[in-house]
Amino acid sequence: MILRRKLAVILCLAVPAIAAATHALAQDYIKSPATVTVRATPIASFDTAEPSRTRFGALEFRGGLALTSSEPAFGGISGLRVEADGAHFLAVTDSGSWLRGRIVYSDGRPSGIADAEMAPLLGPDGKPLAARGWYDAESLENDNGTLYVGLERVEKIVRFDYARDGLKAQARVLPAPDDFRTFTYNKSLECLAMPPQGSPLAGTLIAVTERSLDAAGNHRAYLLDGARSEPPEAGRAGRFSVKRSDGFDVSDCTILPPFDLLLLERHFSPARGVLMRIRRIPLATLKPGALVDGTQLITADLGFQIDNMEGIAVHKNAQGETIITMVSDDNFSVFQRNLLLQFALVAD
Repeated sequence: MILRRKLAVILCLAVPAIAAATHALAQDYIKSPATVTVRATPIASFDTAEPSRTRFGALEFRGGLALTSSEPAFGGISGLRVEADGAHFLAVTDSGSWLRGRIVYSDGRPSGIADAEMAPLLGPDGKPLAARGWYDAESLENDNGTLYVGLERVEKIVRFDYARDGLKAQARVLPAPDDFRTFTYNKSLECLAMPPQGSPLAGTLIAVTERSLDAAGNHRAYLLDGARSEPPEAGRAGRFSVKRSDGFDVSDCTILPPFDLLLLERHFSPARGVLMRIRRIPLATLKPGALVDGTQLITADLGFQIDNMEGIAVHKNAQGETIITMVSDDNFSVFQRNLLLQFALVAD
């Protein structure tokens, strides 16, 4: 316990320095598509004190991986989407890069990463977005091959025709609501999600801020109705708030089909250490002017195999189970890890 507390204090005190260093490291962004080798060390147990335990809140642990690579641009994984096959995935990183690959399974548990590639996010001019300082990609949504990425610090959402152009797709900048300019620096576009057909708010891009708060101290959030239109009209927005509680910040989100939004959250403080949490919020409650809250599915601290958890995705496995995959952002720090964790939703 003392060792975990010391690690928590180190991480919490290091966060401001790590955030500043991310800018310098982003100058080493990947310049062109490249195959990368990702080494994966299996994580057999989520609870370090009780290794045989598998049930945690509404979730059951199904395995995890600690990921490393010799590629300098690898790391800082901040947004994640997993395809319907549960294997192929796409992610964005703090250095303005795409990371895609395939999760390898052994007896239903993640055992490795194969076919990994990295490439720069490209701007409308075909040059890397990071070259213009738009490197801090923090959120990702895949709408049937159209990708939406939230860029923190510049407070922009960009759209890619991934189905047509793959990793060579060039960004189109969505017109942003005027109040995007008032977001708290480096605390903004961490959550993007688009409910599919058959869901409440189908076709509306949902955006929730990390810690850009309203007058009551809650997370500012948006319903962007024009994101799909041609040309995009993201300036047409409904505004609502997500209840902030216990000092947690939003770090990502995804849709739990067909009726819910899953919010991934994290907390840093010397007093409480490092924590992560998932909340489940009914999509039907997301309306202009609303203050919404949800049910907690899991909360975990450094007594468990967590880090700076920043990406979340959902898929159904061959047995029809809902599988939640999470990844962590190591901030390119030797004190942190890139983790991939998988859980099954067992309490519906």
